[in-house]
Amino acid sequence: MKVLSVNAGSSTLKFRLYEMPEEKVLMKGAIERIGLDGSHYSITIGEEKIKKELPLKNHKEAVDALLKELVSTGLIKSLDEIGAVGHRIVHGGSLYSKSVVLEEKVIEEIETLSDLAPLHNPANLVGVRAFKEAIPTALQVGCFDTAFHQTMEKADYLYPVPYAWYEKYGIRKYGFHGLSHKFISEKMMELLNKKNPNLIICHIGNGASLSAIQEGKCIDTSMGFTPNAGIMMGTRSGDIDYTMISYLMKKTGFDFNKIDSMLNKESGLEGIAGMSDLRDLDDAFERGEEKTCLAFDMYTNKIVDYIAKYYVKLDGKVDAICFTAGGGENDPIIRGEVLKKLTALGVVLDEEKNEATVCRKGIEGIITKENSKIPVYVLGTDEELMIARDTYSLSEN
Repeated sequence: MKVLSVNAGSSTLKFRLYEMPEEKVLMKGAIERIGLDGSHYSITIGEEKIKKELPLKNHKEAVDALLKELVSTGLIKSLDEIGAVGHRIVHGGSLYSKSVVLEEKVIEEIETLSDLAPLHNPANLVGVRAFKEAIPTALQVGCFDTAFHQTMEKADYLYPVPYAWYEKYGIRKYGFHGLSHKFISEKMMELLNKKNPNLIICHIGNGASLSAIQEGKCIDTSMGFTPNAGIMMGTRSGDIDYTMISYLMKKTGFDFNKIDSMLNKESGLEGIAGMSDLRDLDDAFERGEEKTCLAFDMYTNKIVDYIAKYYVKLDGKVDAICFTAGGGENDPIIRGEVLKKLTALGVVLDEEKNEATVCRKGIEGIITKENSKIPVYVLGTDEELMIARDTYSLSEN
């Protein structure tokens, strides 16, 4: 069965076509700048790369262009060959703890959650409707980035604020990057040959989150009501004392929207070091640039804080710590600096293995020595494949 995995943003559409259950990637690509000048798309089929500039006014036109390209390349003879389309939906609130078929009632419920993810859910649903119209015979499935974390207990997802805020407005921790955390959890079940492992997963990218997995289920995660919570990130502040916002408004004359934007786009590593790309930061760190060294110290401290917290939460019974996502998969410096601060937990870094392990070069594995009390794994994540798996599973029911 051919399954299309889709991730629709406000002006982008990323996609992969799989042959399932073989999990063979037939095609992958992205359409960018939808509704803007210079819209274009790139598609990779095997070794062949196709790049085209094409005016695309909206997501429907983008979907039509993608499907036309699919047929013209000969990958499929008819759109009816696509049995299912899986869509990444950023926010499922507390309504969805697993992927679901996108019936009209579900789509309406997702719309009601748009206030929780105003930049993402509406764009996700535009993609859903465009594909429903273009391929009415295909099963449409919603895969939520918040779903995996909905196994948290109330004591762990509530904030110490008036309880009525939770009852009336849904104020609580939701967590994000759930598709990635779920993928790594399932991958570790295979690697450890253990059905329900205890894990600490570190999804370290421009956006970053950690999660505590107990017996295969998420019991806590670092991101909260929004993806700005938790550790400092590429451009996001992570956890802060909220009173600094009103203080800065008085001191600077900035309104709330300005400060909110600065906390999302001008903070984190960018705010301290003046850059957010980890490759640039690594170079500056190796040169010993003061602000970059400070930023890395702060960054790794935040990661260590959450690992230590989750270690205690898991009662010291941790089968593995896992690093994934762009930085986690490919940045030996960040990983090494974190692990050097975890010696109290009995973690023993193998510097040679750490330096050699780079997922973009196809190298995954353990980066600790045999006498390390907790093995540390570096693993490539694959949210698109997780979407395809969930979608295929629902098509079989």
